[in-house]
Amino acid sequence: MVRQQQLLKWACAALLSAGCAGNQVEDEDFELQTHVRDWRDEIIYQLMTDRFANGDRANDYRVDSTALARYQGGDYQGIVEHLDYLEELGVTALWISPIIKNVDHDAGFDAYHGYWAVDLNSLNPHFGDLYELREMVSAAHDRGMKVILDIVTNHLGQVFYYDINNNGQPDEWLSGSGAPMAGSSGSSTHGALARTTEYDPDYDPRGIQSFTSLGESGAAPIRFFDMPEIFRVPPSPEIFRNPSVYNRRGRVTDWNVREQVLLGDFPGGLKDIDTTIPEVREVMIEAYTNWILKTDIDGFRIDTLKHVEYEFWQTFAPEVRRRLAREGKHNFLMFGEAFDGDDALIGSFTRPDQLDSVFYFSQKFQVFNDVFLHGGPTSKVLALFEQRALNYGLEPQPNGVGVAPHDLLVNFLDNHDVPRFLFERGEIGPLHAALSYLLTEDGIPCVYYGTEQEFWGGNDPANREPLWLSGYDTRNPTFRHIAELNQLRKKYPALRRGSFRLTWTTEHTGQEEDAGIVAFERQTQEGDFALVVVNSQAKASRTGTAELGAMVVSAAPGTTLIDARSGSTFTVAADGTLSVEVEPYDAVVLVPETQYLP
Repeated sequence: MVRQQQLLKWACAALLSAGCAGNQVEDEDFELQTHVRDWRDEIIYQLMTDRFANGDRANDYRVDSTALARYQGGDYQGIVEHLDYLEELGVTALWISPIIKNVDHDAGFDAYHGYWAVDLNSLNPHFGDLYELREMVSAAHDRGMKVILDIVTNHLGQVFYYDINNNGQPDEWLSGSGAPMAGSSGSSTHGALARTTEYDPDYDPRGIQSFTSLGESGAAPIRFFDMPEIFRVPPSPEIFRNPSVYNRRGRVTDWNVREQVLLGDFPGGLKDIDTTIPEVREVMIEAYTNWILKTDIDGFRIDTLKHVEYEFWQTFAPEVRRRLAREGKHNFLMFGEAFDGDDALIGSFTRPDQLDSVFYFSQKFQVFNDVFLHGGPTSKVLALFEQRALNYGLEPQPNGVGVAPHDLLVNFLDNHDVPRFLFERGEIGPLHAALSYLLTEDGIPCVYYGTEQEFWGGNDPANREPLWLSGYDTRNPTFRHIAELNQLRKKYPALRRGSFRLTWTTEHTGQEEDAGIVAFERQTQEGDFALVVVNSQAKASRTGTAELGAMVVSAAPGTTLIDARSGSTFTVAADGTLSVEVEPYDAVVLVPETQYLP
């Protein structure tokens, strides 16, 4: 009986039948609301829909629990059933996977992640129908949680191949004999072997060319697949069936060449769209805005920012804001991913009329990796922070979320594209120190699902484990550590909206008195104050050295500060200094006695 329900529901979604429950609600009136007051108050939890929770066995089509590169069965109903778990963890915003229909399967891998789009106007039936998606969003809103949707504008999935040899079928072959040949100097060399794949050929600045053994014969035609059983069909909307809307240069082979980054296909056969075409921009705006109009979702996380020209974002972002505001949706967050360590490049997408924020990848590499993961000096925190005013927007985006990108960066330890923190250093202490910094610094913290369960997977897909393997344990030390810090963030406004001023960083990483210490103050205009001291090293350290003296703080001499975590008290000295000793990989969160909330 369950198997029959699965097949019926799958066929209904796959065929987009007019009688399916998921489509009956598409044209109903749906009122949008603004659910966010200030995005700095939020704590994002990134979950992969297919890996978080399986609440509806009826959509478990082609699930293979033995291979992480295949669908595992998570869905929207699973999210609904585990909102208590998320609430106890203390997160307030859920970043979910892309929702649209994908090329379902390619070269032995499934599109469980959602980044292989084939139809921007239809849902991925593995996760549920429109009714179930709406129910999930509504259930989250009922608990004060927001929902952020992952979207892709740079490319579609592998919806076509380049017919390089003009034989009407996708081929892969080797050319060149590899046999010894006489070189020009008379020395013996080998004929070069070259591999050609019509699925994913190497980048050619002219565009992919046709050729045979007789030589080249002009631009290679593209041919769309027709494999409906895996949704590998001509894409939708219809504009994407026109070859001229793709750049058709082949896969990126050199990530340091800006032309390739902008115009090349993403490796794996993901076909790069020419986003300079006005009609393409309009289709993207309409398709993704319509999903918000249908669901009341609260923000976009945007994939592959640096692979799309700035002018696209200067069109896309303002127009999305305008259309949603017209329907009553304000404070709609748009942040994006530029997977790069170049701080200036990352920040360039927050210039006027672009995005509200970006994933802070430079901090991931220079602070969370270099300092907390590999034990480097905390002076790296200061060095990166000093670049921020130069590289990030200092004013809120017009009609945006009301906070400057400079103060709204999305901070993270790890995500679905990099190895988990514990894979690279399998110690809980450094992880807790890193989380202490993540959840008390300025900006918006983002916790990757499974971190709270001490998952330790390596590169994709090993870092995309099903969360249900943990039993959703809420008592383990890391879950409790995150929950405690999230509660402190909610309790004390300074930890959410306060300014950020570093009061101590150090070059020391050995046995010195202050080795591994980073300390910072956060203060609101209303006078809320917090002083955070984190020890990133495996020995007790303190703020200050005999040579440099104690740390100077902003709190007035004689002020009593209480550690909101332990209840311990500290008093600012008459000269305005404060010495705080912190245990290995620990942190203190000091607030004035007058603001302390037991």
